[in-house]
Amino acid sequence: MVNLALMDKVLSVDKEKKRVTVQAGIRVQQLVDEIKEYGITLQNFASIREQQIGGIVQVGAHGTGARLPPIDEQVISMKLVTPAKGTIEISKEKDPELFYLARCGLGGLGVVAEVTLQCVERQELVEHTFLSNMKDIKKNHKKFLSENKHVKYLHIPYTDAVVVVTCNPVSKLRGPPKHKPIYTTEEALQHVRDLYQESLKKYRSQVAASGSPDEPEVDELSFTELRDKLLVMDPLNKEHVIKVNKAEAEYWRKSEGYRVGWSDEILGFDCGGHQWVSETCFPAGTLSKPSMKDLEYIEELMQLIEKESVPAPAPIEQRWTACSKSQMSPAYSSADDDIFSWVGIIMYLPTMDARQRKQITEEFFHYRHMTQAQLWDRYSAFEHWAKIEVPKDKEELAALQARLKKKFPVDAYNQARNELDPNHILSNNMLEKLFPSSEAQ
Repeated sequence: MVNLALMDKVLSVDKEKKRVTVQAGIRVQQLVDEIKEYGITLQNFASIREQQIGGIVQVGAHGTGARLPPIDEQVISMKLVTPAKGTIEISKEKDPELFYLARCGLGGLGVVAEVTLQCVERQELVEHTFLSNMKDIKKNHKKFLSENKHVKYLHIPYTDAVVVVTCNPVSKLRGPPKHKPIYTTEEALQHVRDLYQESLKKYRSQVAASGSPDEPEVDELSFTELRDKLLVMDPLNKEHVIKVNKAEAEYWRKSEGYRVGWSDEILGFDCGGHQWVSETCFPAGTLSKPSMKDLEYIEELMQLIEKESVPAPAPIEQRWTACSKSQMSPAYSSADDDIFSWVGIIMYLPTMDARQRKQITEEFFHYRHMTQAQLWDRYSAFEHWAKIEVPKDKEELAALQARLKKKFPVDAYNQARNELDPNHILSNNMLEKLFPSSEAQ
């Protein structure tokens, strides 16, 4: 394994062009902290700030906003250290064919040593969170996508609740909205706390077995901590999970309101604790003419969950991006106005009990397999590279290899791998399984 943690320097900043060159091991939070004095920041952010720049670029990580592409599109040049050709610098002007292949290269074409990123002016955003439902979402979906710089939906299984989160620049004329929340944080959490206290009585033995002497008081717990503690009591009991989901919907209903902050502060998300996630990306039409396939996908997914009685917790997070020109990106398109939707299903691992974690893991992969079998092909959905799972079954693996070959330029990618890393020094089990050479097949 190559560890770039010590390659974490900002090498140069061009304030006028809003460009920054960094070593690839720098973490997102460190980067934005160091360049904010120049009045610039990254165009968009994924959920987690501790990721290294080289990593989020190579796997095609993304934020949300139908006008904003995945993060690899911010890369305008990069240095790769390759076993066969040494250190090479590539860009749109210098070896563009390799550049667009390697920009989202999964680490297989060389070690990304340096990256030059196109940044944007640092600005404050207004985040607006409110509860909606699918009927109203359908009416307003095109407007939500086109009128908001950033937008995401948090769907809550076994309810009709959809949490809408929009983020837009603070108006220079009007300033931030002067909105007083209807409910306090304490009031928003009360329903979840009540369910926790009620569930404590029912699941007293399980809680006693999993608890620790240093357990914090319920009033000290955040919403995500409360959700974890509720789910650990009976994570695979559908009826219990439904109660937790309904409590979550009530929490969001009472959390409606506005928040103002810098983009690097606002565009994050408290994902909770340990978890399994499967996230897919699929085409959703264009910004001017959304296909509505993104909402159809969610409706079918919700129906599948209910039909199969999946103990599916919330949220099912749905985001959008513009297309990427990186050929290995799940959001690749040659058409500039294409948009893509990203949908993530989740199951939490709120316990350290090995037997229970195994049961949750098995249930999650059953859940994931159902979505794969019922939805992926019909919606041309492909998993996020950072969340893809390599099948152990030979037939399933062969089917995945064939599927990837239809979507991505696998032959060109393998040819570049063989030229830059002929002995596959930089390879790993995932790359060898997903992209076997023609001789190995």
